[in-house]
Formats: sequence, C-alpha cells, structure tokens
Amino acid sequence: MVNYIFIAVGIIIIFIFIYNKVFDTKRFINDLSPFFSKLVEEDYYFLLKIRYGESDYDINQLFQLRVRNAIVTLLIGLFSLLILGQLKIIYILVLIALAFVMYKMPYFNLKKYYKARLHTIDLLLPYYLKSLEILVEHYTVPIALSKSINTAPDVFKEGLRNLVDKIDAGDSTIQPYIDFANEYPVRDSMRMMRLLYRLSLGKQDEKHEQIMQFSKTVSSLQNKARDIKYAERLEHIERQTMVMLFGTGGVVMAILFISMTILMSSY
Repeated sequence: MVNYIFIAVGIIIIFIFIYNKVFDTKRFINDLSPFFSKLVEEDYYFLLKIRYGESDYDINQLFQLRVRNAIVTLLIGLFSLLILGQLKIIYILVLIALAFVMYKMPYFNLKKYYKARLHTIDLLLPYYLKSLEILVEHYTVPIALSKSINTAPDVFKEGLRNLVDKIDAGDSTIQPYIDFANEYPVRDSMRMMRLLYRLSLGKQDEKHEQIMQFSKTVSSLQNKARDIKYAERLEHIERQTMVMLFGTGGVVMAILFISMTILMSSY
C-alpha cells in the first residue's frame, strides 16, 4: 500500500515539475526529435492535412505532443517499477512497448478517421454526381460544378471550390479534375472525373449522348452504394442479434447456475 502511495506522489511531482517547467520537456523533446523523426510515418503529414484541412495547425507541435506522451509514459512506468522493486527486463520491454503504443496512437486515430472518411465519400459520391448530372443538362460543366457547391455534401465542398478556382483561373486541362479525384481516392472517382472532363470538351450536338453515358455510370455507382448500405445495415442487425442472443444465453446460464447452487446447498 505504501509503495502505491509513493508512486502516486511521484507521478504528481513529475507533473508539477513539467507544469512549472522545472524539467524543460520541450528542450528535451527537441533534443530527441532527430531520433523520433526517423519514426515518422510516410503518410503522417498527408493524414494531418486530411484531418485538419487547410486550417492553422502546427505540425511540429502535434508531432512533439506524440513524443512527449511516449516519454512521460516511459518515465512514469520506470519510476513505478523502481518503487515496486520490479525493475526487470521483461517489465521494461513491456513498458517500452506501451510507450511506443502511446506514440503511435495519434497516427492510428488519423488512419481510422481517413478510412471512415473514405467510406463516407464512397457512399456519397454517386448521389452528388447524380445531382451534378441534372445541372450539366442545363449548364456547362464548369458552371454546373460551381452551382453544385452549395448543395454538395460538406465533405466535397472544399475540393469543389479548389476545382472551380483552377478552372476559373484558366486551366482548361484535365489536371484540375485529376486533382479532385486524387483528393477523394475512392472507387471510380478517377474514371468519373475523366468522363466529366470529356463532357466539358464535348460539342453541343454530342452533349446528349455523353450525358447519357455519364448518367448510366452514375446509376451503376448508385446501385453499388445502395448494396453497400443494405449489407452494412444487415451486418449491424446481425451483430445486434448475436449480442442479444449471447446476453440472453449468459443470463439464463447464470440463473441455472445459481439455482443449481441453491439446490445443492439445501441437501
């Protein structure tokens, strides 16, 4: 019991030192940054941009926060092992692994956010393209893209603004469309942007035929998105049913066990 009190007091003292800058963690982390920079994931900065967009955020500060959390975890763990007299190799290795997990956790969260975002885009893109198809029937592609921004899903608005800005700036190549597809790298996004670019170049007498081709592709994507939604809904229902069955079965087994215990104790 006394050991645990010492650990708690020691942890509080460490945080007080850090808070009052008795121990300059920032300088310490800066000294270790060259080592930790070798551990930076290749897509870390890309994921940060996806997560925070073009808003103001300090990349170095976010990275140093990861390093600080890992170091603090390691120091607190070592201090605890020292107080408990359990400074063994196996515990130190476990502690290093825990510190590494603390370091990687923000990256894992970014990856999770990115995958969820891609999944959302994958489901929403066909429906956005369907609304864009209606606009293209009455306007040119650049004007239709511009008019679609206000009613587009929020996840597409920034990319659409960049696309329209590049076109308005005089870029008549396919590159703005490719950039948009790269920003939203989901199923068939590249193909749809190529179709849209060809539609923007088409002559008026060919426009109807190109819109028909675009419409068929969009309808196919909508059907795929609808199938994914139904499959996910069915999977969710199945999971809930299994949880309910296991829960009910566990309660029944517990009741039977208690009943048998009472019966056996009565003899």
